[in-house]
Amino acid sequence: MNWRKIFKNPIESITGAAFIIAITSLTSRVLGVLRDRILAGSFGAGETLDIYYAAFRIPDLVYNLLVLGALSAGFIPVFISLKKEKKESAWHLANNTLNILLVSLIVLAILGIIFIQPLTALITPGFNDLAREKTAQLTMIMFLSPIILGISALIGGILQSFRRFIAYSLAPIFYNLGIIIGALFFVESQGVVGLAWGVVLGAFLHLLIQIPAVWSLGWRFKFIFDLKDKATRKLARLMVPRTMSLGVVQINLVVITIIATRLESGSLTVFNLANNLQFFPIGLFGISFAIAVFPLLSEKVNDQKIYKEIFSNTIRKILFFIVPATVLLITLRAQIIRVILGTGAFSWRDTIMTMDTLGFFALSLFAQASIPLLIRMFYARHDSKTPFYLGLISVALNVVLAFILGDRLGVAGLALAFSIAAIFQFFLLWLRLNVVVGDLNLSKIMSAVFVYTLAALFCGIVVQISKLAIWPFIDMSTFWGVFIQLAVCASLGLLTYFSICYYLKNPEVMEFLETIKKRLPWKKTQALDSGEARGL
Repeated sequence: MNWRKIFKNPIESITGAAFIIAITSLTSRVLGVLRDRILAGSFGAGETLDIYYAAFRIPDLVYNLLVLGALSAGFIPVFISLKKEKKESAWHLANNTLNILLVSLIVLAILGIIFIQPLTALITPGFNDLAREKTAQLTMIMFLSPIILGISALIGGILQSFRRFIAYSLAPIFYNLGIIIGALFFVESQGVVGLAWGVVLGAFLHLLIQIPAVWSLGWRFKFIFDLKDKATRKLARLMVPRTMSLGVVQINLVVITIIATRLESGSLTVFNLANNLQFFPIGLFGISFAIAVFPLLSEKVNDQKIYKEIFSNTIRKILFFIVPATVLLITLRAQIIRVILGTGAFSWRDTIMTMDTLGFFALSLFAQASIPLLIRMFYARHDSKTPFYLGLISVALNVVLAFILGDRLGVAGLALAFSIAAIFQFFLLWLRLNVVVGDLNLSKIMSAVFVYTLAALFCGIVVQISKLAIWPFIDMSTFWGVFIQLAVCASLGLLTYFSICYYLKNPEVMEFLETIKKRLPWKKTQALDSGEARGL
């Protein structure tokens, strides 16, 4: 196998690109699950992990505002348009953006360290003095992370623009490996501080894996710092609304952190663990397809027919996978939590809290998985204002509901507020997009959704029946007993779902099966043998 070709060759097919991203995303998510299992088993849902997750908040705020604001809103469309005209101009934009980001991130990190005490006190009002001091210590170390990830994210944007998805999609795997190394080895010698150094190591590995791929494309670092550059200014104009949008989202997370620290101990940990679990299918399918399709959307934005057809095909694929994932998360959430997190210090009380929270998160999976695609539909049109204004409304709703439901339902109420706001944002984005571009092939989408819903209904029934049928024959007090019930029920449920979709000749299941067939090793061998036989 020629690995150099695999890393260098562009992936033109949306489904193929999404497949590659999904496979690597799956690996990353599995490592993320392993990471959470190690953390939950070592510390349980209590003060230590509350400190760890709170320490993420300010560095994440810096990263999201500067890096994601620039890259997700405008870098890829602007870079692609320059690349078509003159590749040197695209490299100039890349280096200029990189240097401006680096200087900005370093300045903000220094300011964050100077004002660390009041910032920590602001986001952790429910912590005691010792916990707050430890949070500040971890936060200062984690300020290295957004600087390193900033470089890595921009390189990832370049790779996406050239449709080199392999190295880009491997980066999160190495990020999680770094955190796992920190949890397994650094904690032993440094305590909870070792977790923070694991995050820094993960960021460094995230960058390292992408450098050879972008180097092979011709990128060379140059120190350019030109604030008057036309392309950079265009990127800045696109970035401002996106940065404001991300700022609102980050404020929302800060508010959730503040509320969670005031609830019973472990609430912030439970919220993050449940959020990580529900994000597994979102990252695997929603994010993968949105990332894979974005360069093509940016290229075809002026051809309305193709532009809308790409959207219709992509959202149907996303929902095809997300609908059964929702059913499984709701019907098997107790088993999922016990298998993934139920070890060591993670108690039954922690399980119940996480189970309730995950159930409310799962209600909005369809919306959360679709929103990245809907937002990129606007970004491809160089419109970052609309997602900002609509996101602002939904975040305001989330904050209000979080205060109300958090008081009544505890941490599960925060998840319910999050879900209601996500569904609201989904419909706002959909309605606005329909106004801007016209008919979105709604009849095709709704026809597909009807098939998915029908198949999912039978999937849920089969899961529930099989849970009751298997239960008397296994020991549910052991890991393997719970694992067997989860594996068998999930397999039967998915088999039911795919079988019904196949019987109804759903196009998405047919394309999915065809994609799998094309990537089977023996299929490639057969194709090669066939070519040789014809003298090709």
